[in-house]
Amino acid sequence: MDDARHSLPLAGRGGPPDRDAFASMAPGDVIARYEPGVNHLDRRVLELSDEELDTFFRPEAGVGRWSCRVLVGHLADTELVQVHRMRRMVAEEGPLLSLWDENAFVDAGLYAPEGGEPLPVAGSVGVIHTLRLWTGQWLRALPAGAWARRSLHPEEGEQSLLDQLVKTTWHLEHHEWFL
Repeated sequence: MDDARHSLPLAGRGGPPDRDAFASMAPGDVIARYEPGVNHLDRRVLELSDEELDTFFRPEAGVGRWSCRVLVGHLADTELVQVHRMRRMVAEEGPLLSLWDENAFVDAGLYAPEGGEPLPVAGSVGVIHTLRLWTGQWLRALPAGAWARRSLHPEEGEQSLLDQLVKTTWHLEHHEWFL
């Protein structure tokens, strides 16, 4: 594996990571970047108080309307969705991928139930870590031809397995940069 390729900086030019840089990588290099992705997460997020985890930032601050707790929960749910999509692409012939409404998860209180006990972010981090190790092992075992397997995304069109892996690898690092 080309160490220079999978050691791209998390953020380019003082900003979030460049998705095109991930897209130029070979499958093995993307897997090497994908597997330890949660290790780039600022570990201080696990030390934040509930009040700090639930602080919502103003959109003009450049980080959107999600708190740290919501963002980490979103990352775990995205991991579940993306891993399922990749597995479907290998198992099924040209599957039609379903959309999911990430804001509905937030609005439903899945990460911070209103009036309920706040959910610890460690569980979300654990989901991401475990899924990435498990999926990385599976992806490494795929035959070369599997990378050309295709799916149809209702909004983004036809995608290959490699396209999906690039998207999910970049997505986590993109949000980690903001976190």
